[in-house]
Amino acid sequence: MTLDLDTLETSFDLIAPRGEELVDVFYARLFETAPAVKPLFANSDLDKQKAMLLATLVLLRKSLRDLEAITPRLRLLGARHVAYGAQPEHYPVVAEVMLASMAEIAGDSWTEDVAAAWAGALGLVATAMLEGAEQAQAPRRPEPRAIHATVAATA
Repeated sequence: MTLDLDTLETSFDLIAPRGEELVDVFYARLFETAPAVKPLFANSDLDKQKAMLLATLVLLRKSLRDLEAITPRLRLLGARHVAYGAQPEHYPVVAEVMLASMAEIAGDSWTEDVAAAWAGALGLVATAMLEGAEQAQAPRRPEPRAIHATVAATA
């Protein structure tokens, strides 16, 4: 999939000054849209969580022209989310809520092209995170035991 990098960068730069508001809107919408995920945040500092989400979005924006560089980090993020109870079916909901939140903050500057560009970018993020989640859940094969042999020398 080819991303419309100029659209992604320009649109993010327009909403970035309202980043804190974006993550506030996102979590409010997420808990309204998918109340079943709220318990996943019961033991977390929501302000810290919001700051981490915003930092991840900023990192994504800075890395759009070299997504391969952050793919390992996204996979690790996906693996960590397994421990929090995130399920594969949560990812499309999160993406939909993020798109709606970004649209709200962007206002009239949010167009179908911008929405499509961000849907594609968030899809790539979700794919990498799901790969990490899958790897984290995969049963680990036991490591082969070292074979120690004693060689007796004959005199």
